[in-house]
Amino acid sequence: MQASLLDQGITLMLVGMGTVFVFLTILVAGMSLMAYVVHRLTPAQAVPGANDEEIAAITAAIAQHRKSTR
Repeated sequence: MQASLLDQGITLMLVGMGTVFVFLTILVAGMSLMAYVVHRLTPAQAVPGANDEEIAAITAAIAQHRKSTR
């Protein structure tokens, strides 16, 4: 009787782990497909760079913050 319970436990474990593995594999494939579709459908947007005045303001703000925290 012990071997039968052990066999049933191992079978149940393998079926459960297999089910989770298959579900996660399908989930990853679906998410990858959705990312591909969204990437193809959305237009490319240009990211504007910062000009010299903005860089100077950011640098001054960081320097002031570092000076005040000491």
